Amino acid sequence: MNTVGFVYHEQYLEHDTGPEHPERAERLKAIVRHLNQTGVMKNLRQFRPVPASLDWIQKAHPVSYIQMIERRCLAGEIVLDSGDTHVSRESYGIALLAAGGVLRAIDEVIQGTTTRVFCAVRPPGHHAETHSVMGFCLFNNVAIGARYAQQKHGIGRVAILDWDVHHGNGTQEIFWTDPSVLYISTHQYPLWPGTGASNETGEGAGEGFTLNCPMRPESGEKEFIEAFHNQIMPALHKFRPELLMISAGFDAHRDDPLANINLTEQSFAKMTEFASEIASKYCGGRIVSVLEGGYNLDALARSVETHLKALETSA
Repeated sequence: MNTVGFVYHEQYLEHDTGPEHPERAERLKAIVRHLNQTGVMKNLRQFRPVPASLDWIQKAHPVSYIQMIERRCLAGEIVLDSGDTHVSRESYGIALLAAGGVLRAIDEVIQGTTTRVFCAVRPPGHHAETHSVMGFCLFNNVAIGARYAQQKHGIGRVAILDWDVHHGNGTQEIFWTDPSVLYISTHQYPLWPGTGASNETGEGAGEGFTLNCPMRPESGEKEFIEAFHNQIMPALHKFRPELLMISAGFDAHRDDPLANINLTEQSFAKMTEFASEIASKYCGGRIVSVLEGGYNLDALARSVETHLKALETSA
């Protein structure tokens, strides 16, 4: 029962971002290869996703936005924003499959097949705003998943813990006025995309349901653990989530080329243990973790391994 689930599909590799792009198919290849070499994969319960229906994508993005991505991908465009979100003809369909991977994970944890699932999906999602492609992201996988959990499975309160080194501006924007979703982010600040100051806390009914914990460059495990003790855990205990989702970026690793934060694999294990404590207390153990960033292939693969092991041992 406590075996960790693993969502993956070989078609995720077909999202072609071109040579030298940081968010490339080799990221998933490195993860899968490492999990096989270390023997971790054989202990995972593997789930194959199907593409999310447009009805569920529309819970986070309007029809016009979805159609824009489909049209531009199928037309052969290779860049969808000001420069860093590269795509291929296949990318629209693969983005539906990425969101579908998260929906499959939510189905499994809600139905009790397993309690923790990691989604090795791409393209990532947490920078995608309601109307905007950004930061390698087309559809906001975690946001779509949170709405699916609420509207398909009747989950009331969803907490999203985002430890990608870049602030999840898209997830914050989508739930900015929503008190049913608690969004928490640790991220290097200042850094692209420029959002995520500590005074960004939500608006209207959502005031107080966004918690940003910006980290100065060169921060490490000590600063992150302090944030968990002093801010993140108290907020989660107060919120009492019924489902915990993780935007699991591993680019806060000290070896990652896109930022200047000094976490290690064991840092991610410790943060996973904090998350598991909350899930065990309020969520029936249920965690859906979704891959976001992480661009040093070796560090990414090792960090995913420790994350999965921590999900298993803390279940």
